[in-house]
Amino acid sequence: MMTDALLQVARAPLTAIALTLAAFVFALWLYRRTGWLVLQPVLVTMLLIIAGIRLLQLDYAAYREAVVPIAWLLGPTTVALAVPLYRNLRRIRDNLWPVLVTLLVGGSASVVLTLLAAWLLGADLSVLMTLATKSVTMPIAMPLAEQLGGLAALAAVLVMLTGVLGTVMLPPLLRLTGVVHPAARGMAYGMNAHAVGTARALEEGDECAAFAALAMGALGVLTALLLPAAVLGWRWLGALV
Repeated sequence: MMTDALLQVARAPLTAIALTLAAFVFALWLYRRTGWLVLQPVLVTMLLIIAGIRLLQLDYAAYREAVVPIAWLLGPTTVALAVPLYRNLRRIRDNLWPVLVTLLVGGSASVVLTLLAAWLLGADLSVLMTLATKSVTMPIAMPLAEQLGGLAALAAVLVMLTGVLGTVMLPPLLRLTGVVHPAARGMAYGMNAHAVGTARALEEGDECAAFAALAMGALGVLTALLLPAAVLGWRWLGALV
């Protein structure tokens, strides 16, 4: 009887929320205590939640439904990134053209090189369309992947992995290449590691965070507008040939 009662408590919706919040708080404490970039809170939280779900024998669909209130916070959190943008509006205006060129060239190169590598490795069309969205933030990547004929669930995983790996690899790469300007570092974080990278940029300063938020948001909008048009044009040319 006691075991059944404990299982009912473990499978309650509030338990799922408590498990998620506790995992994140511990992961954040661990990251700040050690300072190791590889211990990104998002990655550690994910591993802890997976372990908790397996240990408590929770149904993933039920867990996902229970933590929907936490997912609701994603929108306000993203909008809150407008605060550092507003504080550094003059700096952004002064660097508007370099920012636009960087977004167009860097964003296009990222998509093209990713698709080329995946195509050479034999990826099918649905995987290619999913990979095309890996460098934009998750609220844009998932519906965009579905629109292009990709897999929304795979897009979410790829976005998370891109963010975590980008955040781990960028600091040493930027240090190695001598990139010290906050705007340049912020653009690198926002374009290559989106939301997770922007969180890292906040640790480096307000200006770095502003350009990271700008890069993440602008690249997401440009990708959502231009990528479907590019895919449509590619399919049209393929039909003609």
